[in-house]
Amino acid sequence: MGRDEVSRRRLLLGGAAMAGTAVLTGAFGTGAAWASGSPPIIDCAGWGARPNSDVVPVWNQRPVRILVHHTATPNVADLGRGAADQLARAIQNFHMDGRGWLDSGQHFTISRGGFVLEGRHRSLEVLRGGRQQVEGAHCTGQNVVAVGIENEGTYVGEDPPAQLWNRLREMCAYLCTQYGIPPTELYGHRDFKNTACPGDRLYGMIPRLRGEVAGMLGQRLEAWETQRASWPLLRRGDRGPVVGAAQYLLAAVGLLDGAPSGVFDTGTDAAVRRFQQLTAAEEINGLLGGESWPLLARTVHKGEGGAAEQAVLVLAAERGAESIPDTVDAAVWQRLLGTDGVPIAVVMDPVGPPR
Repeated sequence: MGRDEVSRRRLLLGGAAMAGTAVLTGAFGTGAAWASGSPPIIDCAGWGARPNSDVVPVWNQRPVRILVHHTATPNVADLGRGAADQLARAIQNFHMDGRGWLDSGQHFTISRGGFVLEGRHRSLEVLRGGRQQVEGAHCTGQNVVAVGIENEGTYVGEDPPAQLWNRLREMCAYLCTQYGIPPTELYGHRDFKNTACPGDRLYGMIPRLRGEVAGMLGQRLEAWETQRASWPLLRRGDRGPVVGAAQYLLAAVGLLDGAPSGVFDTGTDAAVRRFQQLTAAEEINGLLGGESWPLLARTVHKGEGGAAEQAVLVLAAERGAESIPDTVDAAVWQRLLGTDGVPIAVVMDPVGPPR
């Protein structure tokens, strides 16, 4: 678990105990018919938000994607409105007092009980207009071009409850309608940063989310259309050819002590942290994810030799690839890593760090 995940847990919620795993039934997969329009959303005044400490920036452009997060807080059994309000206040206090931001970082929050709450002031007003975007603070590089939705809980080892999932689908459908965002443009936080967020289980459900949101909007996606190209998330304790390839790439830039072993050990963790420092990553946490992979997996040319080409050969042997292009670029790397799909359009914020 990275530093950002630990920080999120400190929001808390009175030390509430973890609840049992929710089961998503087959009937829930399609859900009730969705009537076009906004799901119920509690505005900032409704949950007792503090005033923002500075002017909330509003940009005269529409966002192009939606980012799904989890709060990394306990999976509480209390699904009531009071718990939802408490969550929103705890997040705002942490973001303003702990991180020094002007308000909550995310645009919207969904509680485990299925309550949707406005996060940052003016997000609901601007969404209803459908022409502008409130600048958030949920993912550096995506705060102007993406709407951030925090989902209460920790979804590393269990699925979100039905109430939350239904509201997430409805909220995504409404955002897509208001802003003209294609339902394929739904992503997880880890697609852009070195983080476990939104948890392995919820992240694994994002292709399903794309397909179900498309269905709610009267569209049909083929299975391949729900898959977006990504990068694997590697962390301490992982093992296998993908870890071995990452180690060869770290060796290629002179950061790995010892020979690649295919085990993400303490030495690999240290090498990843050094790479994060050298590349000015937002978090120095030892997680190799969507922020660092694109920089580490450089273009490799056939016959150049060295550790980087050895990384290619390790993956090709694992995948049973009979032929490898003469030039291994990001798309080829993702195919060899087993995370290929429709490429993500490169759209980044025109602004600096979160505020």
